[in-house]
Formats: sequence, C-alpha cells, structure tokens
Amino acid sequence: MHNFRELEVWKKSIMLCKHYYLISKDFPKDELFGLTSQSRRSLYSIPSNIAEGAGRDSNPQFCQFLNIALGSSFEFETQAIISNDLGFIKENDFELLMTEIRHIQNMIIKLKQNYSK
Repeated sequence: MHNFRELEVWKKSIMLCKHYYLISKDFPKDELFGLTSQSRRSLYSIPSNIAEGAGRDSNPQFCQFLNIALGSSFEFETQAIISNDLGFIKENDFELLMTEIRHIQNMIIKLKQNYSK
C-alpha cells in the first residue's frame, strides 16, 4: 500500500480540481448536467483513482488504477478543449489547464513506470 497523500501527482490533481471548479462555475447553466458535470467528474476521477489504487495490495493493482486515472486525464483534456472551443473558458485559463493536465499525465506515466518494474 502507498500513502496517496504524499504523492505529488495526487496533490497536483487535487489543486487542478479546485481550480477547475472555480472556472466551470461560470459555464452556461444549460451545460450544468452536460459538459460541466462530465468534465468535473472526469477531473476528480484522477485523484480518486490514484487514491484507490494506492490502497490496493499490489503494485500491479496500483498500476491499473493509475491507468484509469490517466484515461480520465485524457477525457478531461478533451472536454476542456471542447469547452474552450465553445468559448466557455478564457484563453489564459485554458492554457493553464492544458499545462497542468499534461504535467499530471506525465507524472502518472512516470509513476506507473516506477511501479510496473
């Protein structure tokens, strides 16, 4: 088992969730149960799966949950691109989101490599 609270990737993904909730609160109200909800779910799935995997008994199980977290990160990236294309996200916020999600993706990939040896 791993202490997920000590993992930098978990901490960064929590911070990104908080930041995105502030950004997405200004999305159109008719998107509340669509893009807003779906993008938030995919984003908070990242630290949730890292934490769940950290609580498992083996490194292969941990890596499986890291795979799920990585998939959720790409899902969120796609939804953020769509939100930006629709004009829901300011350009400077979008650039920050893209920088952070790519950094988180790279961290997950490296963490997965370390635990799949």
